[in-house]
Amino acid sequence: MADKAQLQEAIKTQGEVVRKLKSEKASKEQIDEEVAKLLQLKAQLGGDEGKHVFVLKTAKGSRDYNPKQMAIREKVFNIIISCFKRHGAETIDTPVFELKETLTGKYGEDSKLIYDLKDQGGELLSLRYDLTVPFARYLAMNKITNIKRYHIAKVYRRDNPAMTRGRYREFYQCDFDIAGQYDAMIPDAECLKIVYEILNELDLGDFHIKVNDRRILDGMFAVCGVPDEKFRTICSTVDKLDKMAWEDVKKEMVNEKGLSEDVADRIGEYVSMQGGQDLAERLLQDPKLSQNKQACAGLTDMKLLFGYLELFQVTDKVVFDLSLARGLDYYTGVIYEAILSQTIPAPVSTSAEQNGADEAGVSVGSVAGGGRYDGLVGMFDPKGRKVPCVGVSIGIERIFSIMEQKAEISSEKVRTTETQVLVASAQKNLLEERLKLTSELWNAGIKAEVLYKKNPKLLSQLQHCEETGIPLVAILGEQELKDRVVKLRNVASREEVDVPRVDLVEEIKKRTL
Repeated sequence: MADKAQLQEAIKTQGEVVRKLKSEKASKEQIDEEVAKLLQLKAQLGGDEGKHVFVLKTAKGSRDYNPKQMAIREKVFNIIISCFKRHGAETIDTPVFELKETLTGKYGEDSKLIYDLKDQGGELLSLRYDLTVPFARYLAMNKITNIKRYHIAKVYRRDNPAMTRGRYREFYQCDFDIAGQYDAMIPDAECLKIVYEILNELDLGDFHIKVNDRRILDGMFAVCGVPDEKFRTICSTVDKLDKMAWEDVKKEMVNEKGLSEDVADRIGEYVSMQGGQDLAERLLQDPKLSQNKQACAGLTDMKLLFGYLELFQVTDKVVFDLSLARGLDYYTGVIYEAILSQTIPAPVSTSAEQNGADEAGVSVGSVAGGGRYDGLVGMFDPKGRKVPCVGVSIGIERIFSIMEQKAEISSEKVRTTETQVLVASAQKNLLEERLKLTSELWNAGIKAEVLYKKNPKLLSQLQHCEETGIPLVAILGEQELKDRVVKLRNVASREEVDVPRVDLVEEIKKRTL
């Protein structure tokens, strides 16, 4: 009994914690976490009949998607896939888990975020962290030297989720990559063009694409006095400049990474520079950088890249930014990141808890990123054969957060089905005729529905169409059956017309295409 009393006391205390968080309007994640603890305590106590009480929640950093959210998501996927296909890509798929050794050592400091699985049958496995390393393994394993591919699939990161900004532990990535030996910067420019096209078509608001080059960064570190063995770890720190002020980044370099203040200050002078082709030309004249072979190669390619971007008409959105680092270890050349320039405001009528956003709205930041990784395939190839690669990953979850928020703000109704017509009846005892006509429409490739009632009221059938956005109703009655016609009603205008049954399919197609 003492145990039961202690459990009841713990439940009471935890209940107060949840109520306090709700009254303080804490974040949804924080509230969910404490509610889960409360439910677990209640489960231990058990019900009156000693039944197990399930904790009904999604795992931390994951979520369910309702039909409205899935309709928005499908629209985004279709835009992205059609762009990838327009650029001549084919698609592949790889397993959701890889041998642990395949993923180890490819992500720099982010390697700690890899999900390891329990040993199964003598294989040490991990959930894939991204789609790039599995792609490199696929190329090496199948001895493929040329491919332009896209891959859309879920990846997993043991991260601290920030779901209001589209940051999860399980999420989709949309990758486009070009593998093969080609003339410099042409595939790289096409990847940037793809990002430009997708963000324009999604209409997310103003954006810009930052570009830099790992060779320029490494050359910059060398001339500033960073020891070779610290290039990658300092690169990871520079990568935080989009989230932290320079002073905090400098503090990390000096206090945690062991750089001298002078070296950090010299890095600070370079990473504050932004521009275009003009900046690349100016840095080629820099007395220090011009003496570094790597930096010169990177700056020469940057000039070439901007020339191609001008031909592709995207230079209005592209900025050469020396602060862009991208923390992943496998990048060897050009790197880029697309950033939204504005915040999507939160809806006035819903609380932060309900819409999953903070009260200021969705501030998303980076929505796409990528770069050149010429050495990754060679790490897997038994003979070390290199396959040059360049690619881009679209941040689908972050984009989805914005699209969902925009749908909340907008009064526009989101359709969750593609039904073209509802087969209805105006009189009783016509279920068989309705089912027969519905089957005819399905067989003809028409997306049709019928209510699962023997004698539904016509008003109920029309209301179903208005609620779900079905544009047409095919109404059957005794007279229509005798005359071999169907009364076709436009739900929005309420206009009705008798259509010969033999012409119905063509009429529906004409009105719904």
